[in-house]
Amino acid sequence: MLIKKKSDLTYADVTPQGIYMGRRNFLLGLLATSGAVEAYKKYPWLVAAASPVGSVPVKLDNLVHGPYSKDSIQEKVTPAEDVMHYNNYYEFGTDKADPAKNSRNFVTTPWTVSVEGEVKTPRKFTMDEILKLAPLEERIYRHRCVEAWSIVVPWIGYSLSVIAKLVEPTSAAKYVAFESDFEKKQMPLWRDAGIQLPYVEGLRLDEAMNPLTLLCTGMYGATLPNQDGAPVRIVIPWKYGFKSIKSMVKIRFVKDQPPTTWNIQNSHEYGFYSNVNPAVDHPRWSQAHEHRLGGGFFDRPITTLMFNGYGEQVASMYSGMDLRQNF
Repeated sequence: MLIKKKSDLTYADVTPQGIYMGRRNFLLGLLATSGAVEAYKKYPWLVAAASPVGSVPVKLDNLVHGPYSKDSIQEKVTPAEDVMHYNNYYEFGTDKADPAKNSRNFVTTPWTVSVEGEVKTPRKFTMDEILKLAPLEERIYRHRCVEAWSIVVPWIGYSLSVIAKLVEPTSAAKYVAFESDFEKKQMPLWRDAGIQLPYVEGLRLDEAMNPLTLLCTGMYGATLPNQDGAPVRIVIPWKYGFKSIKSMVKIRFVKDQPPTTWNIQNSHEYGFYSNVNPAVDHPRWSQAHEHRLGGGFFDRPITTLMFNGYGEQVASMYSGMDLRQNF
């Protein structure tokens, strides 16, 4: 097993704002050389990021290949370019291509995540601390969008339970609430988002502590691009994609079920649980089938799996619940 080596670099050294344009122009220059093809084969995440849109991810080395590594899912990984240019991040625009174009100057250094509420030891974690709490794993997860598109992505991070155990939730904690960053000056399109901001999400405590719930700091072997939730987000593979909150700044352990953005916006269509369930249709479309992002919409549809195929790991949490009512 490979363990992430300690480094003298801090998170602030990963994507310094001052050299952003220089690095991007250097990489664009590589494309004009005879070695560009080999560079693309070896570092596709960097060359892709050299385009005029999107942030500049930095390659991550020495990842742990744990139980959710590539070999655990025999499916084709969705091309990085497709995932990085088809995003829901309404603070940067409501069209799927908007976030990659409009988030490139979003500042993610320095960054802290406050963990508070019904815990014995509330604290704030810097990104350097988050990256050192546990070895970073590469996990190939299926991820299902509510609009019938799905992706297979090599996310990087570790179980959210690592942080939860450090702050020691009290017996009063029954749920976990999450909050995204909301910077009006950096998110000039926020008024057009059509949703209440900052973006908030939540889980039941047992869902948050499930090993599959990922505190995510990267994808495709590199740090997260801005449009995909840099510098830290949550990934919950058995739920629809909007549950996986991006650019997270706050985690609160609470007694009562917390409000969530899309449930506030339209509770008839978006429930608190939002588990992938082919038997429960969205009011405006079927959820029984899906299409892989990057293919054609007229490609043969894929049958949607209950809990997105993760039933063995998560179904027991919902034993006895009517999942048509608790959608």
